[in-house]
Amino acid sequence: MGRGKVELKRIENKINRQVTFAKRRKGLLKKAYELSVLCDAEVALIVFSTRGKLSEFSSGPSMAKTLERYQRCTYGELGASQSAEDEQSRYQDYLKLKTKVEALQRTQRHFLGEDLVHLGMTELQQLENQLDMSLKKIRSTKEEMLLEANTGLRRKLEESTADLQRSWNSHHQAAQLEGFPEHLQFNNTLQIGYSTPAVTNDEVNVATSSEQSRRGFIPGWML
Repeated sequence: MGRGKVELKRIENKINRQVTFAKRRKGLLKKAYELSVLCDAEVALIVFSTRGKLSEFSSGPSMAKTLERYQRCTYGELGASQSAEDEQSRYQDYLKLKTKVEALQRTQRHFLGEDLVHLGMTELQQLENQLDMSLKKIRSTKEEMLLEANTGLRRKLEESTADLQRSWNSHHQAAQLEGFPEHLQFNNTLQIGYSTPAVTNDEVNVATSSEQSRRGFIPGWML
């Protein structure tokens, strides 16, 4: 009788699983050896059991040499494929950036009033609206800056005036505390450089007699 078809699934019985692993590992290593000898192929086989036990076979100089060759072949092809994909991606990015730069340069020329022949009425109206909005923003920013500058100057002027007032008050108070004569102290009614002289009664009588003589009038006591 021939061997029946074995269902491929995990063997639940632990002993049967270990026996099957040992038999098939041995057969796998034998097949790898036969393949390397019959076909002159470089074969490397690595097997780890459930307990972590390593079983390996290499027909080359060493397992490390075979793995290094495997990495060169695999990652070299992968790197070449990735390089081609990266180059294509970079070229697509370049085309996108080039399109954006050309659009920005065209818009800049339109703002400068150049190359307007190819624009339609709707595009010209949109361009005019954009320029109006830009001018409004510029004027608004300019007015705000002027207002801030005026406010700063006014504040500095007020601070300077307040400093001068405080300085004058301190000097005035210091003069009073030092005992200056009263007539040298600050007086709003003080007149410097002129003083009205005192007039006596005799001087008044003489002045009156002189005035009467000038007018041709002779007093009674002179008769």
